[in-house]
Amino acid sequence: MKVVLQDLTKRFASRQEKGKDVIAVNHFDFEIPDGQLVGLLGPSGCGKSTTLNLISGLETPSEGKIFFGDRDVTQLPPEERGVGLVFQNYALYPHLTVEENIIFPLQNLKGKQKMTKEAMREKALEVARLVQIDQLMERKPRELSGGQQQRVAIARALVKIPNVLLLDEPLSNLDARLRLQTREELRRIQRDTGVTTIFVTHDQEEAMSISDLIIVMKDGVVNQIGKPQEVYDDPVNLFVAQFLGTPAINVLEGEIRDGSLYIGQEAVLPMAGKAEGPVWVGIRPEGFVLDEKGPFTCEMDRVEVMGRDVSVVCRHAKMTGRNLRAIIPAESGVRPGQREVRFSLKPYKVFVFDRESEARR
Repeated sequence: MKVVLQDLTKRFASRQEKGKDVIAVNHFDFEIPDGQLVGLLGPSGCGKSTTLNLISGLETPSEGKIFFGDRDVTQLPPEERGVGLVFQNYALYPHLTVEENIIFPLQNLKGKQKMTKEAMREKALEVARLVQIDQLMERKPRELSGGQQQRVAIARALVKIPNVLLLDEPLSNLDARLRLQTREELRRIQRDTGVTTIFVTHDQEEAMSISDLIIVMKDGVVNQIGKPQEVYDDPVNLFVAQFLGTPAINVLEGEIRDGSLYIGQEAVLPMAGKAEGPVWVGIRPEGFVLDEKGPFTCEMDRVEVMGRDVSVVCRHAKMTGRNLRAIIPAESGVRPGQREVRFSLKPYKVFVFDRESEARR
């Protein structure tokens, strides 16, 4: 089921200033393809959860329309949209067993959709097998781990065969190892069911690892939409470049003049054809090559061992952050005690942004 958002806008009355509105979602236009897993990504307060609530019917848009396929669902209540919802806190019924929690949505079906008790149990077992909790059907939620509780919540959302599955920060309560395992399971489940899925998270690594497409939002506005690797490799502005990537991109003050990119007094890359003037320079941590004759010089602080790679932590007079990080192979030969380190830069890992608008040049 494709989901089409047309000029979707949501305003809330400001609590600080009477008579003024806060725009949580600002003219969102996008078509989510059938059967895709789309990550809604951005910092807290960017409008991603509000967008999810609009799609589900928990919020009503101030402007715009929402279509599931060719059907206008803008004014339909949540129960008539055919959506499955999974929240951060799982929202399981503590007095019910796993099986009873999964069956619960089926008990509210009426008319032709009404199911017998046996049919409901068979359907519950089917989705439980899909999420690999069929051996836990008689347990209560308190007897389950966090990851198992999350799978019960997903099974409950899937049991009615939703048109769209909506996941709001579903992994936030899990520890790091369990988050990794569960997000892999989410991707498998989505592929097995083929249900169109919208996944809200502030964790860019999470979104990039399992999404077919990511939508990066800031202050209610969509900044960029694309395949995760394409957005990472080709950010449209400084915000997107900074938000994606672990460790974060290094940002320095720079200048384009005489056909070259300068950081301080060093010409670090040729930039023929680019408009001259001051710029922000973004260098991905993996964009450095250790080079004794390289054009970019830094003061070395320390080396952090990461296994197959090392993180060279440096300082530079033009950097905007606390440190500059370069990720290089462990066998590159950097000496922990040296005071200065020189690099060549990979051109496709270096981005320049307008100093005023922060748009990509």
